[in-house]
Amino acid sequence: MTLPRPHRVDLLMAAGGLAIGLLMWSFGLHTQTDRLISARWATLIPLFVMASMVALRRTRPLTALNVGTVALVADQFTYGTLVTALMFTDLVYAAVVYGTPAAARRIPYLTGLITIGLTIGFLVWFQNAIALVVGLITGMVSFLPALTGAVVRNHRQAADAALLRAEQTALLAEMDRTQAVVAERARMARELHDMVANHLSAIAIHSTAAMSIDEPATTRQALTVIRENSVAGLSEMRRLIGLLRDSGGDSEPAAAPTLAGLDALVDQARANARPSGLVLVLADDREPTAGVPAPVELAAYRIVQESLTNALKHAAPGEVRVVLTGGRSALTVEVTSPLGVRPGPTAPGSGAGLVGMRERVDLLGGGFEAGPVTDPDGRKQWQVRAELPMDVKDEERA
Repeated sequence: MTLPRPHRVDLLMAAGGLAIGLLMWSFGLHTQTDRLISARWATLIPLFVMASMVALRRTRPLTALNVGTVALVADQFTYGTLVTALMFTDLVYAAVVYGTPAAARRIPYLTGLITIGLTIGFLVWFQNAIALVVGLITGMVSFLPALTGAVVRNHRQAADAALLRAEQTALLAEMDRTQAVVAERARMARELHDMVANHLSAIAIHSTAAMSIDEPATTRQALTVIRENSVAGLSEMRRLIGLLRDSGGDSEPAAAPTLAGLDALVDQARANARPSGLVLVLADDREPTAGVPAPVELAAYRIVQESLTNALKHAAPGEVRVVLTGGRSALTVEVTSPLGVRPGPTAPGSGAGLVGMRERVDLLGGGFEAGPVTDPDGRKQWQVRAELPMDVKDEERA
């Protein structure tokens, strides 16, 4: 069994108490004059035992208190020293502060009962004021140190709990900051993808057509479309970079696209899709409302934009229909495009567009569906359908 290593401060306290006790013993300073054991050297035994227990006050507090109690009782049969009693008070204090929680709760009650019991016992025995003095001394040696230790321990526990709450608060704040950064990065990624993917898809398709078809007119037309989409894509990129650099506002920029710009978006997509045999139709069947929240407008615009980009990449020749319906409670966006074999050049897809659209709808608490459907004429089509609730705050970001 490995003996506990005493704390350095405890060793210094034990050595100091023992030195003072020996000095008082050498000058004959005792607390009692007539006792059962009259040999002066007998006083040193409780003193040495008490000093050795002080060395264990922090590592073995309960053991030190029990042995110290026996030493204090034994000291009453000798001439005694004041240092022995003072070191015992420190053992009581240390047992409450450094002991187990159960011991810290029991010791103040136990010392209080001992103080009351001795006072009553000596009152019955002496039947004079000496009993009160004995009770007062007993309380000062046992109950008062235990009460002080309980107060100190409670303050330490309160301080530890406050420190733990502060650390937890800091951890939660860091988690919130990390989540905010991740959410902002996802929003930026959606914006960048939705703004640029349409232009780059048109550039890829028309550049492939220009390379594969050796006709000057076709090549010139393809280069014209490529230039227009390149300029538009660079403009969108500059706008996004400008917004990222501007940290002065916390609201949606005024340049953010709205449903009023759907006509221009469809016209641009119509010019890009004409060589692929696609016919784009926009049907705005919304009921008159007081206004659409900015997040809903942005989400609807981006969903239409991404759906047209996907149609430009993958749809078979035919009609691509964009339909907006709804009223004061919700806005529904439906984009259908033909399914089938796509002639001519195609652009690769990564699937990020569907993920981004679903994320936008989820952030607003709406519903999103995307997949193949069959129209009333039995033709296979790909449909994107999003239901966006209107009861969102303008501060929310789509």
